[in-house]
Amino acid sequence: MKFFTILLFWCLASLSLASAHRIRESDKHPLSKFNIYKTSLGFKDSVTITANPLVLGSEGENTAWVAVTLVNPDPSDDDWVAVFSPAEFNSSTCTPESDEIESPYLCSSPIKYKYANFSNSNYIETGNTTLKFQLINQRADFSFALFSGGLSNPVLVAVSNSITFANPKAPLYPRLANGKLWNEMTVTWTSGYSIDEAVPFVEWGLTGEINLRSPAGTLTVEQNSMCGAPARTVGWRDPGFTHTSFLQNLWPNTEYNYRLGHKLSNGSYIWSKNYTFKASPYPGQDSLQRVVIFGDMGKGERDGSNEYSMKDPGALNTTDQLITDLPNYDIVFHIGDIAYADGYLADWDQFTAQVEPIASTVPYMVASGNHERTWTDSGSFYTGTDSGGECGVIAETMYYVPAENRAKFWYSTDYGLFHFCIANSEFDWRKGTEQYKFLEHCLASVDRRKQPWLIFVAHRPLGYSSSEWFGEEGSFDEPMGRDDLQRLWQKYRVDLAFYGHVHAYERSCPIYQNICVNSEVSHYSGTMNGTIHVVVGGAGHHLGSFFTGTPTWSLFRDADFGFVKLTAFNRSSLLFEYKKSRDGLVYDSFTINREYKDILSCVHDSCGTSTWAE
Repeated sequence: MKFFTILLFWCLASLSLASAHRIRESDKHPLSKFNIYKTSLGFKDSVTITANPLVLGSEGENTAWVAVTLVNPDPSDDDWVAVFSPAEFNSSTCTPESDEIESPYLCSSPIKYKYANFSNSNYIETGNTTLKFQLINQRADFSFALFSGGLSNPVLVAVSNSITFANPKAPLYPRLANGKLWNEMTVTWTSGYSIDEAVPFVEWGLTGEINLRSPAGTLTVEQNSMCGAPARTVGWRDPGFTHTSFLQNLWPNTEYNYRLGHKLSNGSYIWSKNYTFKASPYPGQDSLQRVVIFGDMGKGERDGSNEYSMKDPGALNTTDQLITDLPNYDIVFHIGDIAYADGYLADWDQFTAQVEPIASTVPYMVASGNHERTWTDSGSFYTGTDSGGECGVIAETMYYVPAENRAKFWYSTDYGLFHFCIANSEFDWRKGTEQYKFLEHCLASVDRRKQPWLIFVAHRPLGYSSSEWFGEEGSFDEPMGRDDLQRLWQKYRVDLAFYGHVHAYERSCPIYQNICVNSEVSHYSGTMNGTIHVVVGGAGHHLGSFFTGTPTWSLFRDADFGFVKLTAFNRSSLLFEYKKSRDGLVYDSFTINREYKDILSCVHDSCGTSTWAE
């Protein structure tokens, strides 16, 4: 009977959490609202739609503004203009995978859209308007289509001329990440060049010295490697080629310059612009080290397209604040729910373009979330369709992580005085599993005298969260979340555990087994006794809400957009700051001051038995 009760609770909790997601209109991907299979044709010779300029990025730019001029003698409020790429999008381009329900005229989703009256309220009277779209280089040409009938009953009325970037295949959007070695930096980027067309590499070196060239490996993704719709059908868009180069034997805390290169078969070269990065400090090196952590960002549209202001309303504010703060931190951890592409693959390019100023300058480490991985019957611990059929394939291809198996997406990494253990909460983490064994090894292997700051990271709140979802179930964590893991956190004296998934900020007291083990709030010194759990999932996606009652262990809650910054001044002193994206100011903070002997001190369940020796 007890087993049945536990099983029933688990099922109800899972259903409740799934329902909480389903009922939110803002959880729907904007492109999913387009009823693509119901599209009908209603071309009108009297309607014209024109896009200018014809060639974008003639001076090497990767972003450009396009003016789309519309003349429509029969306008209506439900007219809208969609951006398609590639420019040709009729039934002749459909593949068998695209034919999900019936033979449609359209089989690929647009990459974004605007209503025709977006910038001109007089459109309904005049039928004339000019819309401005911001485009990024995405390896193909573009066209614009006018639809009437709204999103539910779309009628294709007119299609514009095509436009293109000067070099649509150009190497773009570099993403730095720590390698498996402390003195290694990886550079990953996207291009339209296969290895049969051009050889990819990175040219890099110290400023003023002779540059080196390091080769790059190349990966790509096929449509049939997607697990389901929309990623396998209308959301599919060729993601191009992903290249990764490994820059090794770096000098610690030293600045390097680099650029992406492709050597064409005719001997000529294609180059990206120049970038810089600073190499990581040696593990245990005593220097100023600053870490930024957040989850659940998503992408925004600076031109107002796609109703992204509903889905990811804080994404651009957080991105812009992090760009402004770029000189003041050294490494970023984006802990799941990265682009919120949800099977509409064009969003991944747009996200990498959005964060390029950050990811090209400091290591941009990522974790796997439900919107990257979850898909029923694909090996996920959770059932559901949150990934839109991507089932982790796109994230693990486009972003390098120093994992033994990138498909599993759990890994460890160092940054000077910090040691990070990154869990994948989309796979089973319970005692006896492969991931549990990895996590224990990761936590046990660190030398706390050299690296005193031990950080645990997972996307879902496996520790503590008083979100509305978890509070209503009375668990205050992901079901079964901390049952086994809290023993590891306590045994290995984990300082901080970070989570996303809940779109808000919350900080706990130092806690073990639901009990606060330290009464301090803003300054901790000496032996910590427990782990501080932090939810930091408010980087951009629509905000969540908290349970009406505040648990005694919850010290600070804020349903707003923001991120956390950790500053290690040395082995003994750490500053924690929660900053809001809208102004970059600190709204919650605390300090930790301690010595090595404080980490060694035994607390409840942290040490084995001992005896006096003679």
